[in-house]
This record gives sequence, structure tokens and C-alpha cells, in this order.
Amino acid sequence: MTRQPPELDSDELVPDAPLTTKEGWRRFVDHQPGPPDTPDAAALLALPARRRADLDDARRDYHGELPMVSTPTIRQVLTTGRLLIQLNRRQISARRGLILSGASGTGKTTALTQLGRTHDRAVRKRHPGQAGRHRLPVVYVTVPPAATPRMLAVEFARFFGLDFGRRANLPDIVNAVCSVAARTHVELVLVDELHNLDLTTRSGAEVSDQLKYFAERLPATFAYAGIEVEVQGLFAGVRGRQIAGRFTLVNSAAFPYGTDEQRTDWRSLVATMESMLRLHKHEPGTLVEQADYLYQRTGGMIGSLSQLIRGAAVLAVGEDEQITRDLLDLVPVDYAATRTTPQRRPRTITASNEASA
Repeated sequence: MTRQPPELDSDELVPDAPLTTKEGWRRFVDHQPGPPDTPDAAALLALPARRRADLDDARRDYHGELPMVSTPTIRQVLTTGRLLIQLNRRQISARRGLILSGASGTGKTTALTQLGRTHDRAVRKRHPGQAGRHRLPVVYVTVPPAATPRMLAVEFARFFGLDFGRRANLPDIVNAVCSVAARTHVELVLVDELHNLDLTTRSGAEVSDQLKYFAERLPATFAYAGIEVEVQGLFAGVRGRQIAGRFTLVNSAAFPYGTDEQRTDWRSLVATMESMLRLHKHEPGTLVEQADYLYQRTGGMIGSLSQLIRGAAVLAVGEDEQITRDLLDLVPVDYAATRTTPQRRPRTITASNEASA
């Protein structure tokens, strides 16, 4: 027996609701982290100690989740995704989709969820008052490890709050999911962790077929994200060629750093993140001056850069109130960033070089 989902306009959210549930997704779309109050030095000293501690905690929380910075990958995904949604709106079948592929830490999930968030908010503007009760324009699911078609269908069902017993068969689950999706006007389906899909195995091929079936049943645009899916055989064989013929591939990579233009783009990214800091003694431009060091520490990985700057800001609150090189040295980054060899500026060949050669 299927337990029906709760009312779609319910304001009650599970405290740890993940993005793979409608409650968690809705909270993600609604959440707008804003900068906390930052009184000047005189006003700060006049506050009670408890109030100053509360403000410090608020600033730590703020720096722990600095607002998203637009990157070239995010901009490309947003532009491509919005175009595909529009092109697919009147299509009956063979709708086009998007695949975001790249190394870990290059911002794939961030770009994918920003596409969903942007579209969700756009739908709310077009249909004010309906987003809660009548519309769930975006679905976000992940491909489970060692997935089977039934496991994938259950992930879709879980997003909507549909609960099935162990004896429920696959067609029943799929039909219930498609029925709720149609009733709530789903327009965009985001499928993350696509690298868990191995087309060289029977179960992987069956899961791929199940995704294709969902894409045929649901009048929506599908956008996938995974780690280097093109080198893992996603586009090989009959199934792979069909995927390649329907999906646009967007590559997510670390920031390059070989030319003056690329270095300028990196410094601009650092400057944008620095402008969001709320530290009492931090001098604007300090981090931009450390752009080369920041690139060396992170290898151009957006996730690593975010971790480094956010971590240093959290440590600075209530202490030195500024981010220094010594403080940045204290913040650990992921192993992948420490193993990345940054792209350096290519050496210019001059006449004297050629002569010596």
C-alpha cells in the first residue's frame, strides 16, 4: 500500500531534510543567507558581552555558508539549461537534456542545483501563490551506488514523499511517481551522481533504461551531473550513442591559470568572495593580493577555494578579524587540491631564447 504524500503546502520541514526530498529542496530554494549586522567599533564596545558573542556566532554561520559566486560553469549551465527547458516545453518526445561532467571539486553539484533553484524561482514568479500547493517544478534525485531500476524509482518516490512497502512492484512505483509529477507540473528533473551508473553492467544498463523511461513519461527537461562520465563509457554502445544524441555535454573543470586573461578571471572571483566578508579589520584587496597563493593551495578548484576562504573567515571572527597568509596556512584543504599541479603561465620564447637554443 502506498502512503500518500503530505499536503504540498505544508510549512513543516524535517530539520535535516536533504535536497532529495521536496521539503529539503523547498528549503534550499527559499533560503537566502544575508550578511549579519556588523556594528562599528564604538557601537560594538557598547554592547553587552552576550550580545557581542551572539553577533560573532551569526558571523561565523554567515561565513560558513557564503553566498554562491557565479562561475563560468554556473553561467554556462544556467544559459544552456534555460534554453533547453524552453525548447522542450512543447515537445512530445525525444526531449533534449544536459549532462554536466568533470572532476570532483569543480562545482558540478553546485551548478546543477543553482539551475534548479533559478528555474524554481522563475516558476514562482510566473505562478504566484501556486508554488506551495499546486506546483513542484523541480525534482532533485541522486543515483544510488549499485543502483537497480527499483532503487532509482524509489529515489523519485522519496522526493515526493511517497512511501512504498517492500512488496510494491516497479510499475506501481513508476506510475505513482509519474502521476504526482504530472499533478505538480514538474518541468525540470535533476539527477546527480551519474557516475554511479555503469553501462557495462546489466544493472547499470537497466537503470539507464529506467531513466530514459522516466524521461519519456515526464514532460520535463532532464539534467545530469557526474564525475567524468564521458570517460567512464556513458556514451559507448547503443545506449550511449542514444544518450549522446540527446544530451548536451558541459564540462566542469578547475580554473585555468596560464594566460593573463585567466589570471584576471581568477582574481575577479577572489575579489567577489572577498567583498562578501564581514570582518571588522579586514582590508579589501588583501585576498586579491594573495591570488597566486590561493591558486597554488587550491589548484583552481572552486570547492577548495570556498573551503579555504570560508574556513579562514570563521577562524578570524572574534580573533584577529582579518584574513592573513598565516591564517590561511592554518586552514586544511581537500587531498585532491594538494595533489593538483597548477597550470602556470607558458614561457615566452624570445629572440635571445631562440639564439641560445
